[in-house]
This record gives sequence, C-alpha cells and structure tokens, in this order.
Amino acid sequence: MPIEALIENYGLLAIFLGAAFEGETAAFLGGVIAHRELLTYWSASLAATAGSFAGDQLWFFAGRYAAQWSVVRRLMERPALARATGLLEKYQTGFIVAFRFLVGLRTISPIVIGTTRISTGKFIVLNAVAALVWGQLFTALGYLFGHGIQQTLGRLPLHRHLLIAIAAAAVVAVAALLFRRMKSSGSHP
Repeated sequence: MPIEALIENYGLLAIFLGAAFEGETAAFLGGVIAHRELLTYWSASLAATAGSFAGDQLWFFAGRYAAQWSVVRRLMERPALARATGLLEKYQTGFIVAFRFLVGLRTISPIVIGTTRISTGKFIVLNAVAALVWGQLFTALGYLFGHGIQQTLGRLPLHRHLLIAIAAAAVVAVAALLFRRMKSSGSHP
C-alpha cells in the first residue's frame, strides 16, 4: 500500500495516538501532511488536540487513581517531579495550562496534578483549553514548515518531505534536551 493511502486511511489515528503518547512531533507531522493535502488542516489539528487532551487525561487519572502502579511510581521517581511540584504549588492554573509547553514536564505533570486536591472538573476544562492551543500551534508549525520546504526545495516526493520534517523535529528535540541538561548542570552557553 502506498504511503499516501496509509496516511489517508490511518493518518488521523496516527496523529491522535502520537499526540497522546509522544507529543509535538506527531502534531508537527500532521501539519506537514496537511500541507501535502493528504488530510485537511482542521482534521489534523483536531486529531492532535484530541490526542493531547486524551493522553493528559489518562496521566491525570493515573495520578489520581493508580499511583500504586509500577509505571506511575517509576514516573513519580523522575527528577522532574520536584520541578513540576514546585511550579504547580506557585502557579496552579497557569501551570496546568502551560505544562505541555515545558520541556521535560509533559508526562509527569498531569500525574502530579492528579495526586493533588485540584478538582477533576477544573483539570478537564484547563486541559481542554491548553490542548486546543497546543494542537493548533504545533500543527500550524508543521504546515508552515511543509510550505517552507516546498518553497525552498520544490515539490519533493512525500517520503523525502516527511524525512526532512522528521529530521527537523529530531534536531529541535536534541537541542531542547541539550539545553535542559546544560541548564540543570548549571552551565550557561
């Protein structure tokens, strides 16, 4: 089956699942795919939004009701826990809206929030607002990147276009990881 047919048949599900469990790269690639007109922009961005919302709700409920599970306990032992807890204590509403944009805090944050007294209703509303902004932002970035690649290199075969997008996402992820490590070690560029 050609890659175009796979994307047309399973692309929205892949964006949804990718946004739920990985994050930005899935939404970004959804935007690139939308630029290639294999999916509409709105369907790709809504799949990213819904996936982000669902994944964070899952982790919130894991913190609320499954804190004794080994996977949740392992996540709660990560060094990011202290950082997430401190930010949550200082800026409760702002942190709930912003955690998905903070490097290294995406998975641990909804678990931490789930262990607090913050109401489920409040988290659902704030998570929905944040997921909507996040889904639109990263899908739009992917769409614009796809447009930029086409303007720079012409209309490439789809597999090359996607490889360039994946490479760009990997470079950004590595840069973010290196920045985080430098910041946590106290080094400054």
